Amino acid sequence: MASYHASEKRYSSMLYNRCGRSGIQLPAISLGLWHNFGGVDVFENGRATIRRAFDLGITHFDLANNYGPPPGSAEESFGRILSKDFSSHRDELIISTKAGYDMWPGPYGEWGSRKYLLASLDQSLRRMGIEYVDIFYHHRPDPKTPLEETMGALDRAVRSGKALYVGISNYPAELTKQAAEILRHLGTPCLIHQPKFSMLERWIESGLLNVLGGEGIGCIAFSPLAQGLLTDRYLNGIPSDSRASKPHGFLRPEQITEPLVRKIRGLHELAKRRGQTLAQMALAWDLRHPEVTSVLIGASRSAQVEDAVGALQRLSFEKGELNEIEKILAG
Repeated sequence: MASYHASEKRYSSMLYNRCGRSGIQLPAISLGLWHNFGGVDVFENGRATIRRAFDLGITHFDLANNYGPPPGSAEESFGRILSKDFSSHRDELIISTKAGYDMWPGPYGEWGSRKYLLASLDQSLRRMGIEYVDIFYHHRPDPKTPLEETMGALDRAVRSGKALYVGISNYPAELTKQAAEILRHLGTPCLIHQPKFSMLERWIESGLLNVLGGEGIGCIAFSPLAQGLLTDRYLNGIPSDSRASKPHGFLRPEQITEPLVRKIRGLHELAKRRGQTLAQMALAWDLRHPEVTSVLIGASRSAQVEDAVGALQRLSFEKGELNEIEKILAG
């Protein structure tokens, strides 16, 4: 692949939103490396996708220790791309990673202990070949470790210089409020929360968004396209190269039922009337919430990133359109 020269127009097409009450602005569209960047994937395809994302103003790249497969390989691939293409752009990037899920054998390889989180962060930095991450998340609540220990480990990550900011993911509303209070007392505010949120997954509307707004915490929604369901990919069956067809994916063929496909087709027709793709409308629907700082997309090719950024051309909804979406989803 030819040497990379970033587009001089890379900041002209992106919207940047302030993350909660912090000084950080995130691109409205961020790129996640949960899928398509692991050791089983084609490296140069992922490299081209990240190049195109940055050319379109996407400055935030989201990882976790276990992303791959195999676990850890997405960070390794991203580290290679950083070294080859982005060494002169590090200060223009927000790089995030997480720890919380099963990563290595034994009792210290998952959940939320201080030992696990800080060891995992060290491993992530080595895999990516960088001195610090911009955001370090606890990936999921740990029901057995005291919250004070987990939040104390996040605070330690910042004070050691290995992370600039900290966040949490998959935390329910009340636990988020408790975590925010502990971090505030420690002097390391919670920057951001990463929950699953889409037109098909709306649990954060029942309390969490209010907590985030009140606490001044940003929100970055993962799976805003419901792992590809809220696109045109599944309107007429399951494509052989889709996420649902991959043996290591989380989206299974049996989940794509006829009633669900009918809803997706209805949303697709509404999106066409709005002059958007279904994916663009789904991203705009998430971003219309004032608490949502960014939406975290996955992409298997550059064209999907381009389509996602196109959502920024129309973010507003008429009341009748929102009512129609609710009617389709209730269908």
